[in-house]
Amino acid sequence: MYRQILDPVAHSLAWSSLVAALPLAALFVMLGVLRVRAWIAALVSLAVAIAVAVAVYGMPIGQAALAGTEGAVFGFFPILWIVINAIWVYQMTVQTGHFDVLRRSFATVSDDDRIQAVIVAFSFGALLEALAGFGTPVAVTSVMLLALGFKPLKAAVLALVANTAPVAFGAMATPIITLAKVSGLSTDTLGAMVGRQTPILAVFVPLALVAIADGRRGLRETWPVALTGGVVFGLAQYATSNFVSVPLADVVASLLSAGALVLLVRIRRPQTEYMRAGVIAGGAADTGTPEFAERVAKPDSRAEVLRAYAPYAIIIAVFVICQISAVKKFLEKATVTVHWPGLHLYTAKGAPSSLPTFNFNLLTTPGTQMLVAGIVSMVVLRLSVVRALKAYGATLYQLRWAIVTVMAVLALAFVMNASGQTITLGTWMAGAGGAFALISPILGWLGVAVTGSDTSSNSLFGALQVTAAAKAGLSPVLMAASNSSGGVLGKMISPQNLAIAAAAVGVHGKEGDIFRRVIIWSLVFVVFMCALSGLQASVLSWMVR
Repeated sequence: MYRQILDPVAHSLAWSSLVAALPLAALFVMLGVLRVRAWIAALVSLAVAIAVAVAVYGMPIGQAALAGTEGAVFGFFPILWIVINAIWVYQMTVQTGHFDVLRRSFATVSDDDRIQAVIVAFSFGALLEALAGFGTPVAVTSVMLLALGFKPLKAAVLALVANTAPVAFGAMATPIITLAKVSGLSTDTLGAMVGRQTPILAVFVPLALVAIADGRRGLRETWPVALTGGVVFGLAQYATSNFVSVPLADVVASLLSAGALVLLVRIRRPQTEYMRAGVIAGGAADTGTPEFAERVAKPDSRAEVLRAYAPYAIIIAVFVICQISAVKKFLEKATVTVHWPGLHLYTAKGAPSSLPTFNFNLLTTPGTQMLVAGIVSMVVLRLSVVRALKAYGATLYQLRWAIVTVMAVLALAFVMNASGQTITLGTWMAGAGGAFALISPILGWLGVAVTGSDTSSNSLFGALQVTAAAKAGLSPVLMAASNSSGGVLGKMISPQNLAIAAAAVGVHGKEGDIFRRVIIWSLVFVVFMCALSGLQASVLSWMVR
């Protein structure tokens, strides 16, 4: 048995927070500065977390180890279970040649890779986030961008940066529903408040994507299209979350955004030197070669084009069907809830911790639904069982180091959560008084950076945000919402998502390079969210209700 301690170092939250931050500091320094491979950095940081838990927090080594094993299993199921099956679908389309067909088809919508980046990474990624979440958009859109000809690192960066504004409403608003449960506030109220924060962020994300794709020239030449995609998405997300349905916010926003972009491109197709030069592949190695031009120009039958899009249509259809109340209720019957064997934890207040409770959502998890979509896609793509199994084996081999990384990172997160290291950091930050309105999003950002999940971050800090708000005389609704809105910006720097992106585009060992490319965007956006939260607590208080 272990009871959490919040201030083990000299009974000081400040000193205790410095020590509690050591595992995270070690992880990000190794990734961003020392360029250590992600799986090694994750394992070393896990060892640091266990050492701090045992030596500083007084957690029994057995309890720390058990918490780590629970985190590792959670890293595989449901998170890696989603990614493995998503990449498997991609591998099957590569084997059958349908990814080249998809590439050529996208070129007919727009031969401008900057616009393709917005449509695929932002709009389509938001739809995947709405239906599945938990790493699915990063895994799927990064390989789609790769198929369109983007260089691997650029594809990974675009997928990660795009996966921001939709995250709070992802997986049919699971993060907000969880936040409501732990904070005691209404789901609709919290969803509406988040819907007055992330839509503003959404306006700028497509602009960031075209800047990543082509620098200042990308902004100068394609800002009207990018801005249209962001504004339509933001307005739709705001209107749906405030007046229609919180779970449907991303579904409606993503579809309207994609529709607006396609319509605008067809009406207004700018002929720039950039496009005339034939830069369709976003700087990929084969851009401009005869082989690449032949693949792009090759005509495809309507049947082949439909088959190329079929796996993604099947994925959407399967996820939509599984979200139908009657179907979801039926699938939930297969959920098994267990108490992690041997793990006995109590919170600092002496109440039993919910951390050892593990839910095996066998049929409701997006990973299983992705597997079903993959099996149906196998039939549609006319792939034999033997070839499909070979593709699955190739997927596991491709993801072997990502599997180690993600499981180690989640083990680290569970050890930090179980020992009290994470809550120490949060409690210390919550003591900022009225200034807490400015740093509230950072708490969510930190939570997602550690766990890779806005849902997990809301579970950790949702109640803490409400308590801190009451003490500082701030709006509990605003602070709780800011936790979720700030959290979405930690997604792109989470080691688990870095590993997923690197594995998806086949650049294992380059997680540190991806981290260095996305960290600046994460910091810029989180500063923006902090400023917005501070303003909504004062001069923009009319936005809070």
